[in-house]
Amino acid sequence: MIQTVSTTPFSDQKPGTSGLRKKVRVFAQPHYAENFIQSVFDSLDGFAGQTLVVGGDGRYLNRDVIQTVLKMAAANGFGRMLVGQGGILSTPAASHLIRASGAFGGLVLSASHNPGGPDEDFGIKYNIGNGGPAPEKVTDAIAARSLVIDRYRIAEAADVDIDSLGTRQLGDMVVEIVDPVAAYADLMASLFDFDAIRAMIAGGFTLAFDSMSAVTGPYAKEIFERRLGAPAGTVMNGTPLPDFGHHHPDPNLVHAKALYERMMAPDAPDFGAASDGDGDRNLIIGRHCYVTPSDSLAVLAANAHLAPGYAQGLKGIARSMPTSGAADRVAEKLGIPLYETPTGWKFFGNLLDAGMATICGEESAGTGSDHVREKDGIWAVLLWLNILAARKQSAADIMTEHWATYGRNYYARHDYESIAKDRADALMAALRERLDSLPGTSNSGGAIQSADDFAYTDPTDQSVSRNQGVRILFADGSRVVFRLSGTGTEGATLRVYIERYVGPDGDLRMETAEALAPLIAAAQELADIRGFTGMDRPSVIT
Repeated sequence: MIQTVSTTPFSDQKPGTSGLRKKVRVFAQPHYAENFIQSVFDSLDGFAGQTLVVGGDGRYLNRDVIQTVLKMAAANGFGRMLVGQGGILSTPAASHLIRASGAFGGLVLSASHNPGGPDEDFGIKYNIGNGGPAPEKVTDAIAARSLVIDRYRIAEAADVDIDSLGTRQLGDMVVEIVDPVAAYADLMASLFDFDAIRAMIAGGFTLAFDSMSAVTGPYAKEIFERRLGAPAGTVMNGTPLPDFGHHHPDPNLVHAKALYERMMAPDAPDFGAASDGDGDRNLIIGRHCYVTPSDSLAVLAANAHLAPGYAQGLKGIARSMPTSGAADRVAEKLGIPLYETPTGWKFFGNLLDAGMATICGEESAGTGSDHVREKDGIWAVLLWLNILAARKQSAADIMTEHWATYGRNYYARHDYESIAKDRADALMAALRERLDSLPGTSNSGGAIQSADDFAYTDPTDQSVSRNQGVRILFADGSRVVFRLSGTGTEGATLRVYIERYVGPDGDLRMETAEALAPLIAAAQELADIRGFTGMDRPSVIT
């Protein structure tokens, strides 16, 4: 029995780069999730009888919304649903499942690295048939539909058992509950030299991986402990919990402090890593050696040929504009293109689909390749392990050699969180008004060479994305970038990216805070952060 339910629009359902993210209490309102899901379906064509993938990171509300998705998909004419067992699918695993099954698309239920729980965050993101996030033309259509929606369709039916593998029937639609881990683990085994990694671990190499009580626990246990032979307990916080065990599942030095302290201890493991809520981000820490995400991207690109899946070399490297230029120097040495894109994996997806790039990365701890169309936390860890096994060096030694070859991009991101949106917008507006007058002036960071608001022309379709972040470039090549993030659910987050390049012959052993101190002062002088936000220091430094 299919019901058509009358509804009225909500004014706040415009999805961003990462879908629609709101507090659980917002999604729990009557008709809220249903309105958005129907707006997605109403914005798509040609899905009758097709396959849709659904799963999420296990956060609070995940199982409830999956049941809603199933009943609405049946009512709207999908022919088949693929559901991760227990409602679990990491974001990269969902991307792989969409691609491998030939699905029309998928709904990924996650708010990524945001906290989970009844008072925290939830999200829904639509991914298209290539496995990647929906492009702007689709999200714009969803947003437009959400403002006028007056009904949704849903099947009257009992909840589907999503905990047992196998096939069910929901009206005319087949529901298949699939192992969320196996196909993804097989994909990883096809890309990396598991035998070499297994031998390294058997030889005494030690690893610590923090899943932060989020989605990658089952994936990490299967791959690191079962397939690669790491001892039981290698995976920390390995059971996905609806509230992530009160962790903030963002793999940075603030929220993964316990792992960092363990890696800096005298008896530290050889290698440490962590992933985020939905499994698409990573943190890399060698023994007594933190690796910044920007540096990690550069090292992975420079050494990818050591892994079987990339032995033929790379077609190109892509990085988001705020990410440091460390990868640029690798691309130059390899003689391959470097693409600088706006923040958002969908921009990488176009390059990957076109065969123009192989490895992509963002300073926000997301790296990935053309194996899926999302960033992939466990993939990055496995590529690091493959490199360590092939080079038979520590992470610290690899970083030292990398800087000696390419120079070092000292880099940090300062996040000012939960700012009143009008104040954040005012800060950015004031910066933009001054752009033309800044070149030729000086401040604590030195002489300003240029200043602009980053715009990107996609080489695959010539589409233009404007207002992607304010860039201040200094005469010595240093940069300060200002951008508002769209991944939070309350207020606005101002992100300030600070970068200084030192060549191979310069001082490569400075503390990052020391190296960047003049530019940190310059950022305050340029934007009057304290005056606009009332904040004396960042909420988070990564």
